[in-house]
Amino acid sequence: MATIEKMFRAPYSVPNGLQVTDEGLWIVDQITDRVAQITIDKPNEYGVSKWLRDFPTESSNTSGLTYGDGSLWLAANGNGALWRDARPTDANSGEILRVNPADGSIVDRWDLPGSGGTHGIEFDRYEDDTIWLTTLKNQTLSKVRISDWSVQQVIDLPYKRAHGVVRVPDGIWVVFTADRLIVKLDLASGAELDRIEVSTDYPEPHGLSIYPDGSANTCFLYCDATSGWVSKITV
Repeated sequence: MATIEKMFRAPYSVPNGLQVTDEGLWIVDQITDRVAQITIDKPNEYGVSKWLRDFPTESSNTSGLTYGDGSLWLAANGNGALWRDARPTDANSGEILRVNPADGSIVDRWDLPGSGGTHGIEFDRYEDDTIWLTTLKNQTLSKVRISDWSVQQVIDLPYKRAHGVVRVPDGIWVVFTADRLIVKLDLASGAELDRIEVSTDYPEPHGLSIYPDGSANTCFLYCDATSGWVSKITV
């Protein structure tokens, strides 16, 4: 059975994507579209031990973040003016931005396959040149080859409002925020292999990242864009 504990409040009020790396935790704010990297070695309910960096991006209505191949990858849904003044760089529909982790400058950007919006993104550490994206309009998870931005596989998702995504060696975990479920799916068939239920006693799951905490357990961090909490799941 999974255990869940609230760890600390995010540095932004609406954290909607996060990624743990060896250097620290990356986290993005949905309203300002700023990205921060913070340490998580001594978290408490008032914040974190140290800010490593913080910068603006050209993303808009950001609802997902991942890291890989020396870059940050942001899931932008456009319509940034819903939350703030419009910017000329705001997307008209869902798009993926590859940005420099030193300063947030744009390396590349692509339209979301199938258009619409996206809340989940995961760089595949087990398969070269591959990224996974949720597509809200079609309720699917897409495997995309980065070099030519072509869709290689599409998995139908069992629930709506798919959010954070985590690739593991034997499958892929997907957050379904409205159902408060985190479901492990088979990579080939999309069949459900495992699930974690997040009760209303805990913050709502949005962004998700694997969290190697040095133990033998499988651990995740997730953020809640509603309450601002970052929580830990131990399986």
